[in-house]
Amino acid sequence: MQATILTIGDEILIGQIVDTNSVSIAQHLNRAGIVVREKVSIGDDREQIVSAVRRAMQTSQVTIITGGLGPTKDDITKKTLAEFFDSEMIIDPKVATHVEQMLVARGIVFNELNRSQALVPKCCTVLFNAHGTAPGMWFEQDSRVVVSLPGVPFEMEHLMQDEVMPRLKARFALRQIVHRTLITAGLAESMLAEQIEKWESALPSYLKLAYLPNSGVVRLRLSAYEVEGVQIAEEIESRFEELRKIIPQYIVGYETASVQELIHASLIKRKQTLAVAESCTGGVIASRFTALAGASAYFLCGVVSYSNEAKQEILGVDPDTIARYGAVSEQVARQMAEGVRRISNADYAIATTGIAGPTGGSVEKPIGTVWMAVATPLQTVAICKQCGTDRGQIIERASAYVIGLLRELLDREV
Repeated sequence: MQATILTIGDEILIGQIVDTNSVSIAQHLNRAGIVVREKVSIGDDREQIVSAVRRAMQTSQVTIITGGLGPTKDDITKKTLAEFFDSEMIIDPKVATHVEQMLVARGIVFNELNRSQALVPKCCTVLFNAHGTAPGMWFEQDSRVVVSLPGVPFEMEHLMQDEVMPRLKARFALRQIVHRTLITAGLAESMLAEQIEKWESALPSYLKLAYLPNSGVVRLRLSAYEVEGVQIAEEIESRFEELRKIIPQYIVGYETASVQELIHASLIKRKQTLAVAESCTGGVIASRFTALAGASAYFLCGVVSYSNEAKQEILGVDPDTIARYGAVSEQVARQMAEGVRRISNADYAIATTGIAGPTGGSVEKPIGTVWMAVATPLQTVAICKQCGTDRGQIIERASAYVIGLLRELLDREV
């Protein structure tokens, strides 16, 4: 069973607001076993709305619309849908009473514009909106369902949960959609695909594999559509267990698991500590660890030594080393890691120094060049990575690379 999500509003098209509604709606539908075929955003224009709804009804059994239900003249969704379904507008007494009471309680005058909120197409089933003034509307035509919801996110969310999903489940015989995501780290997407090619080729046709790369990780999602949920969930778990035996060293965990969570658990178990010295990453690495509850058990300190003076005076980096090799160098990264480990008395330490741009690069050291180091009780390991060309991308990738290096060394030094 398929659905189309249609978001209406000029403010979406010009980038004035971010469309979070379609994300939430898609999650609700997916959990119920309804496949979202497409998401479409259009402006507050009658012809666009009519065309989009007609097209959606031709391809999907369910169409969910948000936006354009306010009391002002630019909100035309309700009137357009009434015309589309060839229906007159009538006053809904329950909505009228609710709107008046809500506005009076807020000290807002109940005028004609507000009164128009109670006007609804006669052919629709009104979905009572206890959290706002614009009701939702449920239309049915030729075994197709069209639902129109207010664009205010928390109002939409309550209506989806309390009204729309129970009605969809009662209206249609829904089968399940099952997704399970395994997180990997340490292999680029192409290298990962090469290593698991035989495993992937052996997957049954009803299991669909998706590669979802992000900074430092590649997520592998197995999906099955319109199936018997329990049996398929067990099948997916079995397939992922096979994969764990093929690439055990690259497995992080499931769904939202992160490499820093593995390090977090490992350091707590081993009763060891961590300190961080950051230049180009500007505190991002420290924040990834301190965001985890219980990090105080092992995380000692984070130093953002952005200037050369800070590297020298706080971490003890040799000024002659900076002068000879430059701040972005293997030698400086090593001394930063060893320096923060020394001043904090930590077991492990991370350091980064690089060129995040958009200026400052050279032929020898282009923008995106990052030296990173990890100092351990046994050794200091430094690596250089080219982390891209965009400043945000460089910071995220460098943080992920050095956290991955720390995990690798922790595994070796058990």
